[in-house]
Amino acid sequence: MAASAASIARAGSRQVKPLLSLDKSEARRRVLNLYKAWYRQIPYMVMEYDIPKDVEQCRDKLRENFEKNRSVKDVRAIDLLVIKGQMELVEVVKKFKQKGHVMTYFQETVEPKPKDFLSKFIQGTA
Repeated sequence: MAASAASIARAGSRQVKPLLSLDKSEARRRVLNLYKAWYRQIPYMVMEYDIPKDVEQCRDKLRENFEKNRSVKDVRAIDLLVIKGQMELVEVVKKFKQKGHVMTYFQETVEPKPKDFLSKFIQGTA
């Protein structure tokens, strides 16, 4: 038996459950709380992991990482990013991470590999 178009449309437009936040203001509050928690933890992280960065450089990198996800508007996606950020913070606080793991936050952005023949030839990979 074929499903009617109305039942297919209803199934496609059903309401999804939120992960944590019910609306954008609550999601924003969670993001700010996560940012503040990371901001307060940075001096201890620099001291405990003995990384070759100072507190200001780490705070600049923290801001850069949060700014990278500024364009995310979906509440569920924001909640997912907040959950991941909280897990990362717990791993840093409880020293589940090692110095090398913490230093990966400071890796420079990697340029994408060339796709066309001429660029590959010039780079020497063709």
